[in-house]
Amino acid sequence: MPVHADGAGRGRGAGRWRSLTGQRDDLHLHFFGMPGFRPEDSYGSCLVVVPDIVELFDAFAAGMRAAHGKLLVSGIPRMTRSRRRKNAEGVTGFAVIDPGGNWIRFTAGADDAPAGPGPGGLTGALHNAVVMGDSRGDHERAARLLDHALRRHEATAGPAELVEALAYRAELAARAEDAPGVREFLARAEGVPLDEAGRRASAGTLTALRDLVAPFSARPVPVRPAD
Repeated sequence: MPVHADGAGRGRGAGRWRSLTGQRDDLHLHFFGMPGFRPEDSYGSCLVVVPDIVELFDAFAAGMRAAHGKLLVSGIPRMTRSRRRKNAEGVTGFAVIDPGGNWIRFTAGADDAPAGPGPGGLTGALHNAVVMGDSRGDHERAARLLDHALRRHEATAGPAELVEALAYRAELAARAEDAPGVREFLARAEGVPLDEAGRRASAGTLTALRDLVAPFSARPVPVRPAD
């Protein structure tokens, strides 16, 4: 996969930075340098099927927070959150967009696929938006799709699925550097009444909301504790 090379670094090659290899356990990723290459124009992508998708996401997220102080959701580099992918048989996956603009897509194995037909209503629309926003990188189209679904289904959606949809809409606003939008959708998600079971179901989502608050709010937006 390509990355920018300006001759200042070193690797395999005579006098210039030419290649780089990253390794985790038995996974090896190889990168090559291209002088003048623009990360935003990258065509590099790979799919990595792993047995420990949750553990791997947590490791990447921890590394990004250690390096940048937060989980980056816009620009380059960035990463998407771990979600089920409608366009991948419903299995859970996430993507890391590295400093070279390469999309490294991690997915769980086929045994993670849910049984039965896919959901409809707001959850079905959310899955479609995730395809647009996470798999195809089109956050503007994903936001329009989800806005339409929220207008149509918000009044009848279950509390937990509404929190999921509003949280993803907040993330899409963050990708667009839309601070008022981030605050709006965070507040709407925070306002959804949840019983104890709903809090447990939404615990991971509520934790993710905290990551979005700090960079886009002059003062912290209160987020309900995840019991």
